[in-house]
Amino acid sequence: MRLLYTLAWWLALPLVLARLWLRGRQEPGYRQHWGERLGFYGRQPALATDTIWLHAVSVGETRAAEPLIDALLAAWPACRIVLTHMTPTGRATGKVLFAKHGARLVQSYLPYDTGAMPARFIRHFAPRICILMETEVWPNLIHQCNRYKVPVVLANARLSQRSLGKAQRLGKLIADAARGITLVAAQTQDDADRVRQLGVQDVVVTGSIKFDVVVPEAALATGAALRAAIGQRPVLLCASTREGEEPLILEALARASLPAEVLLLIVPRHPQRFDEVEKLIAAQGLAVQRRSALQQGDAVAAGTQVLLGDSMGEMFAYYAACDCAFVGGSLLPLGGQNLIEPAALGKPVLIGPHTFNFALVTEQAIAAGGAALVADADALMAQAAALLQDRARLASMGQKALAFANQHRGATPRTIAAIKPLLP
Repeated sequence: MRLLYTLAWWLALPLVLARLWLRGRQEPGYRQHWGERLGFYGRQPALATDTIWLHAVSVGETRAAEPLIDALLAAWPACRIVLTHMTPTGRATGKVLFAKHGARLVQSYLPYDTGAMPARFIRHFAPRICILMETEVWPNLIHQCNRYKVPVVLANARLSQRSLGKAQRLGKLIADAARGITLVAAQTQDDADRVRQLGVQDVVVTGSIKFDVVVPEAALATGAALRAAIGQRPVLLCASTREGEEPLILEALARASLPAEVLLLIVPRHPQRFDEVEKLIAAQGLAVQRRSALQQGDAVAAGTQVLLGDSMGEMFAYYAACDCAFVGGSLLPLGGQNLIEPAALGKPVLIGPHTFNFALVTEQAIAAGGAALVADADALMAQAAALLQDRARLASMGQKALAFANQHRGATPRTIAAIKPLLP
C-alpha cells in the first residue's frame, strides 16, 4: 500500500506544483522556498546542535504550538527547534511568534511525502525527535523516521469519529503509519480511544495545549487601540469564517433586530479571501471599512456597519476588541474552529451546530455557561442581540468562559513529561 501511495505522490507531483504556482497568484508565499518542499537545502548548513523537529501545518497549529515550543526550549537548553509548515500563513505566523527565540528556532516547509524527500530532510537536519501537531499523519515521513531511528510523537492529538472512519478506509497504509508512531499525547479520552483503534500502542491523555496559550501583551494593546477606534458601539465578532458562511451571516444581519449601533466585525480564516468577502459585504449594501486601512489614531466611521478584519496575526486583538464572539467553521459542516482563545479573554462565545473537530471542548464550554450553541445564522443574530442588550448577562457569560479556560490549563507540562523518556 505504501508503494502505491508513493507512486501516486510522484504521479501527482506536477499537478501539486502547478497548483502551488496558481495559489501563488493570490498568496506570493506559495512561490517561495520550493526547494524545501522538495527536500533540497542547497548551501543551507545543517544545525550544529541537537535538533527537535516540530511540524505545525498552518496558522492554528502554529499558534497552538507556542506553549509547547517555549517549554521544549526551556527543558532542553542545548537543543534547537526546526519548525516546519505547509502554508505561507503558518510560516509567517511562526516567524512573528518565535522571533523571541532567535537562532534557536529555524523554519522550513515540510517536504512532500514521497519518501525520498522526507529522507533528505532527516539526513540534513538530523533531528533527535519528530513532533507532529494535532492530526498530521504522513506514512512515508513516519516510515523514514522509523528507518533513521527518530521517535515520532503526535502531540495535542485529536481525531473525530468522521476522521477515524476516513483513516480506517485507507486500511493498511494508515495502520502501518499508526504503528510507526512512538507516542500519542491526546487531547481527550475520546481522542485517545479513537487513536488506539488505528493501532497506536502508546497513547496518553494530556489535555489541549491550546488552553496554555498566553495572550501576548502586545495583542492586548492592539486590541485596546482597535476598541478605542471603534468607540462605545457594541461589537459582534465573527471570527475565522469560512467560504459560504459570510453570505449566511450578512443575510441574517439584514433580517435581524440588532440595535442599529452594533458593529459587525468579520475576520475570514483565509487571507486570500479578504477581497472576496469585502465584495460580499458591499453587495449587501452595507457600509464597510477594512482594518488594514485604519491608521494610528483613526476612528471607525460612525456609519460603518461592517469592519473587515483583513490582517494577519491579530486574532487575539480582535477577540480583545469585541463584546461577543462567534467562532466560524461551524455554520456549515466544516467541523468548527478553536473556541479556547475567546474564552481565555473572557468573551461570551457563540458557535454553530457543526463542531465535530472540537466536539468535547465545545460541549464542556457550553456546560460551563461560557458558550452557547446557535442552530443557524438567524439564531446567531438573535442570540447576539439578546446578549448585547443585556450587559449583566454578557458579563456573567464572559466570566464563565474565562473560568472554563483557566480550569483546563496544564496540558503542556503533561506533554513535556510524556516526551522526556524519548529525548534524554
